[in-house]
Amino acid sequence: MGISADVKSAIDDIITTSWNTRSGRTVPETSDVSLSNGAVMLDATYLYADMAGSSKLAQTAPDEVVAKVIRTYLNAATRLIRHYGGEIRSFDGDRVMGIFIGTDQSTKAVKAALAINWAVKQVIRPKIEKRWPSTLSDWTMHHGVGIDMGEAMIVRGGVRNNNDLVSIGSAPNVAAKLSDLRHESDIYISDAVYKDMGYSVTWSNDGKTFLWGNTYWPVIGGLKKTVHGATWWREP
Repeated sequence: MGISADVKSAIDDIITTSWNTRSGRTVPETSDVSLSNGAVMLDATYLYADMAGSSKLAQTAPDEVVAKVIRTYLNAATRLIRHYGGEIRSFDGDRVMGIFIGTDQSTKAVKAALAINWAVKQVIRPKIEKRWPSTLSDWTMHHGVGIDMGEAMIVRGGVRNNNDLVSIGSAPNVAAKLSDLRHESDIYISDAVYKDMGYSVTWSNDGKTFLWGNTYWPVIGGLKKTVHGATWWREP
């Protein structure tokens, strides 16, 4: 068969084959999900961490510098997501996705977000500005972290030897969109996460300062969402 016939046949198979769905108790690896029709339903909190302004940086700085700047962000975000119990399942350019499940999953995700904000403001930004003061004179590292929670359907997308896990559902979609918001906050959490997370990430360590003083109502997928924002950071 030629490529046209291959594409048509594969699409017919996907459309007509029933899902073999199971409930997940752990975040699945790629090999845990059948490529043909496997699906895992997962109650999870999704975190997307997205470095902002990389397009402008790529136009004004050497590739070697751009690559190092992006790597600092992804390295720190990945380490901190994993430190707080999240599992990494996706990288997309300068963005990384973490999945948190189980007890206190939203609290753990927000702890990771506060720590990522610490890494950007207190560690990465001063270090890269000191290392490349002239190259980065017109660019400052900013980022956004988006978090939402709910049930997601995890499947494999692609073809044999060229595939990866894909999370389907409102929570991963909203979390990704929240990480793209560019208001005055650095961290954006859905109202569901806000109501689910613990006191330890609602107030400052001394219990005197409320962290989530910014509220937004963005329209995502045609629906208005209540979103809480913060600029705070916390060293892990």
